[in-house]
Amino acid sequence: MIIPPKLQPGDTIRVIAPSSSYGAAWITDEVRHKSRKYFEDKGYTLTFGKYIDEMDEFGSTTIEHRLEDLHDAFADPAVKLILCARGGFNSNQLLPYLNYDLIASHPKILCGFSDITALTSAIYAKTGLVTYSGPNYSHFGRDFGMDYTTRYFEQCLIQDEPIIIKPSKEWGEYPKTDAIDIPISHQNAGWHVIHEGTAQGTLLGGNLCTFNLLQGSPYFPDIRGSILFLEDDHESVPTTFDRDLTSLIHQPGFRDVRGLVIGRFESGSGMTTDLLERIIAGKRELNTLPILAQADFGHTRPMITYPVGVNVSLIAGTPSSIRLPQH
Repeated sequence: MIIPPKLQPGDTIRVIAPSSSYGAAWITDEVRHKSRKYFEDKGYTLTFGKYIDEMDEFGSTTIEHRLEDLHDAFADPAVKLILCARGGFNSNQLLPYLNYDLIASHPKILCGFSDITALTSAIYAKTGLVTYSGPNYSHFGRDFGMDYTTRYFEQCLIQDEPIIIKPSKEWGEYPKTDAIDIPISHQNAGWHVIHEGTAQGTLLGGNLCTFNLLQGSPYFPDIRGSILFLEDDHESVPTTFDRDLTSLIHQPGFRDVRGLVIGRFESGSGMTTDLLERIIAGKRELNTLPILAQADFGHTRPMITYPVGVNVSLIAGTPSSIRLPQH
């Protein structure tokens, strides 16, 4: 396990788009301005990949251009944080062509979520470098829940003290529109305990459907002894989440998984607490695992930042707790 150096005042941040392009219509001038302002007000130097806005008919750019931006970011000694602009659909295209030796010899923070799960998981599996699931750069251009989001972002990437994760007081989601978004907010009832218990293990996972793309490949991390953090977006309806979870359960090593933490679902997914409990109850392999749901990560706001590849302690009960001694 390699934990990259923490972000320091005045450090350089490189923003890249290894999945879908930053040139999408919903990334307005206002989003760009607010994202830049957050980091520049903190005293960081922002730099951008050469091809970050380039976009083809698939909403992205070529494998070669995305690789060049990612490799340049790891090779540049000034860059301390590589922040992904957004998620998308195709970062797994890069995995056979990544220079893992370059990445391992220049350890630095790589942060993003959703489709970026393919990169964070594969890089950890191939190099042992701890990576980070957290807000993409574009998220800093939206206001809702940012106090909570930035608190955990900074605790995880800047500070050294152990992190005890607490639920947010409210949560929200943005309508799927290219217009200026107004969030729909909800009071947060807190974490939902599906199975009580305690566990310690290696934190792995992220976006479930993306994580599953790595199955059977050299980029799928060893899940033995892990606590899996799993989430999905509005496209993952209950039946889809059910079969994706089943596919993960079928993987070698799952019998040695120690716990599950499930991120909050978007309203458009149709997932309810009752349906999720029924999905879990139908899988005997999960009967002895502590399981928490409705955690603050995934495609709703706000969200935590968490490290992929370090030890995490989980208590599912009254009260519940998630503790990260290292990050």
